Amino acid sequence: MKIYNGYKRLNDNYSLVTDAYEHNMGSVYLNVQKNNQEAVFDVFFRKVPNGGGYAIMAGVDKIIEYINNLKFNERELDYFKRCGYDKDYINVLKKFKFKGDIYAIPDGTPVFPNEPIITVKAPLLDAQIIETAILSIVNGAMEHATGARRIIEATPKGVGVMEFGSRRADGLDASIDSAIYGIMSGCIGTSNMHAANMLNINALGTMAHSFVESFDSELEAFLTWARKYPNNCNLLVDTYDTLNCGIPNAIKTFEYLKENNIPTNNIGIRIDSGDLAYLSKQARIMLDNAGFKNAKICLSNGLDAETIESLVLQGAKFNSLGVGDNISKPEGRMGCVYKEVALEENGIMVPKIKVSNDTFKIVNPAYKKLYRAYDKTTGLAIADIMCQHNEKIKKENLLIISPIDNLKNIVINNFTLRELQQPIFLNGELVYDDPDIFTKQKYCNLEMNTIYEEVKRLRNPHEYFVDGTKDYIELKNKLIRETKQKIRR
Repeated sequence: MKIYNGYKRLNDNYSLVTDAYEHNMGSVYLNVQKNNQEAVFDVFFRKVPNGGGYAIMAGVDKIIEYINNLKFNERELDYFKRCGYDKDYINVLKKFKFKGDIYAIPDGTPVFPNEPIITVKAPLLDAQIIETAILSIVNGAMEHATGARRIIEATPKGVGVMEFGSRRADGLDASIDSAIYGIMSGCIGTSNMHAANMLNINALGTMAHSFVESFDSELEAFLTWARKYPNNCNLLVDTYDTLNCGIPNAIKTFEYLKENNIPTNNIGIRIDSGDLAYLSKQARIMLDNAGFKNAKICLSNGLDAETIESLVLQGAKFNSLGVGDNISKPEGRMGCVYKEVALEENGIMVPKIKVSNDTFKIVNPAYKKLYRAYDKTTGLAIADIMCQHNEKIKKENLLIISPIDNLKNIVINNFTLRELQQPIFLNGELVYDDPDIFTKQKYCNLEMNTIYEEVKRLRNPHEYFVDGTKDYIELKNKLIRETKQKIRR
């Protein structure tokens, strides 16, 4: 069980975090003896939030803890009794332990629409019971991770991004997730002390405007702060007037430290309002002219990836960023879904498909594998490729076809393949050694370096290929034809 410095990632029994129809279906499955029929479900999303070109996988750690602790105690069983479920179904829940397999793409991996990021292969009852919780975990985790990585990608190399989003998060758990998955995606730290304690790191932060307002003057507030924290003197300069008093008072405070032979190698200012580009450039000039070229500048105030990109283009001067809202409450929602793609019949795993008049919403069917192809010369990712589970993929002259528009196809050569999903649970037992968050951060950075810049750009990103092999696409097209023929009868 994954523990962070003595804390569980989940702090209660979440067995009832499910939708009623899961158990309504489960009760019927039991009545008709289909509860142990093996099924395969895929978790995927149909589009990237905020019009981006990629998302970041996250939440495997929480899924592990959820499955490991999934059981129905007397309190939960009593609820099923009150809801009128029959004794046979309640007895099944009383003995319940997840018995299936779960495969997932590791946390920190860039992922793309319409590919299976998680696959559940389990008895129907087991697979249905866990649906809602898995979607809830993954949707939230990926929103935080993806929002954070967009900001990291927009930020110049060498500039640290601090996660400051706790107070904007939708609840206590979300504030912790924002910090944990923000750091996983590349943030240098968090202001959230609970999350920082979980990760055994120091929380980050300086002062609020209320601190400055609590003193008779801004200079008195700064000097008081400097006496308490002489070796980490970072001052918020925009409470009253950034250029006319905030920065001049910060300079006077730094001069006080210097006059008292206190090292000034860790001093700085934070600007949290106004025209950040203009103010930061003026601040840099003022600090340099006063002899404090080593003073750092931190910018905050509702920053998102587009704003940061604009600040860079305007020549803003900053050494770090404090980002909250757009990691803790990113505008775009993942919209992950959980769809049945295969069902065991007479010992054979039979592909299943959901069709739609909108080809974009036709589910990619079958129990399958997902590979990422990398260019041998550049090391960059060419495409993600779906194939049938037991299919042998060609290592050269591989034809890959869009599952949405078959006219879009290409033959690739000079590539290596990596299977993306890894086994997390097999037969209900945990088989995956979940890395710590800082190992995931390094992995995320390395993986993002394999993605073309055109895919990572903020506006009108290039569409990354998520394709299928010829055999897989032929299977999908065959299932569509057969399904439509049944409808017409």
